[in-house]
Amino acid sequence: MPAYDYDFFVIGAGSGGVRAARIAATHGARVAVAEERYLGGTCVNVGCIPKKLLVYASEFADAFADAAGFGWEVGAPTFDWSRLLGNKDREIERLNGVYERLLTAAGARIIRGRAELAGAHAVRINGATFTARYILLATGSWPTVPEIPGADLAITSNEAFHLARLPRRVVIVGGGYIAVEFAGIFHGLGAQVTLIHRGDALLRGFDDDLRIALGEEIRQRGIDLRLKSRVTAIARSDGHLRATLEDHSTVTTELVMFATGRHPNSRGFGVEEAGVALDRDGAVVVGEDSRSSVESIFAIGDLTNRRCLTPVAIAEGHALADTLFGNRPRTLDYDNIPSAVFSQPPLASVGLSEAEARRRYGRVDIYKSAFTPLKHTLSGRRERTLMKLVVDGDSGRVVGAHMIGADAGEIIQGLAIALKCGATKAQFDATIGIHPTAAEEFVTMRQKS
Repeated sequence: MPAYDYDFFVIGAGSGGVRAARIAATHGARVAVAEERYLGGTCVNVGCIPKKLLVYASEFADAFADAAGFGWEVGAPTFDWSRLLGNKDREIERLNGVYERLLTAAGARIIRGRAELAGAHAVRINGATFTARYILLATGSWPTVPEIPGADLAITSNEAFHLARLPRRVVIVGGGYIAVEFAGIFHGLGAQVTLIHRGDALLRGFDDDLRIALGEEIRQRGIDLRLKSRVTAIARSDGHLRATLEDHSTVTTELVMFATGRHPNSRGFGVEEAGVALDRDGAVVVGEDSRSSVESIFAIGDLTNRRCLTPVAIAEGHALADTLFGNRPRTLDYDNIPSAVFSQPPLASVGLSEAEARRRYGRVDIYKSAFTPLKHTLSGRRERTLMKLVVDGDSGRVVGAHMIGADAGEIIQGLAIALKCGATKAQFDATIGIHPTAAEEFVTMRQKS
């Protein structure tokens, strides 16, 4: 008889958990996956995928407006929020099915319900207890809501994908990628948007030039961006909501959305009771191999608060499954992980910001190019593209690439390969550009800033 019911028990069927379970099963492990909400986790259901679909929808407003400069006559467009959500829901339902088929085809068992640790090798779910040689915690993160009066009147990104109707006025609180992306979504779909952020610039952690440029672009589009400010209370008033700011001014709105960060979803799973160490933010403390303080229990993804990105969680899950069951021990390299923000305009980055590079290398060369994209010479839109390379002054190696402008994510993804390979500025200079594209600017910048 086997010593355990399963070789691998995964709690959480998000992107990382599903990848770990599927790869472990293909390596021959006996695998079970527990999920209490929806297959695919945050990214598939209330994150990356539906958000990008809403971004696409909101961008059509610009396309209609820009068409006149290219000779098109477009009648007054109309928008149907319920149709968009219905189409979005059907696509998410399809993806849920894809995830289920991936797991079952690999031989993993899916158990619906809330699972809790019952020891170093045991999981309790739906009144039953299962044992496992290894347990993986992949429960992700959850939106953080400030403790202010009336906070219960606001929504988070979880609820934003299921609104019964499109609000005409929206207040978004926060300055991270979720806040700026939803500001663009609601604004593009016709709402009046106020974006309130306590910091002096948006998107902490990104290069300062991009942060400043995005703030300017957001304001130019007509979004009311209020920096160095915060909401201290929310109340109902004459059928609307009234958000009070710390300077005692108020904003009347139909909807308040908190996008004030996310925290590791570690409570209520018996984690601490099983002896798993958490840091002060509630993240599971793990080593390079994703092992927790309990030898048989591992954790990946947002729950560990390392790099909270879906592709990172997937890579961590894959590496863990290969290590435990595929005789391929390996860990993840967290250097030069690219990321994108689907703001309007979008921005993307890989490697070090200028400030980070100066702290690490001392002597740094900076190359920048800011210009009006060719498309907008006819559309008349006042939108600028900014590109930036950060170079180690001693070795000539490109250690950072940053962009704000159309297709930033697509372009930076390609550059991420170059940085991963240790490309130098001289090699960028020796590369022939594709003309006319915005991307060619990355291989034609010669003047140091």
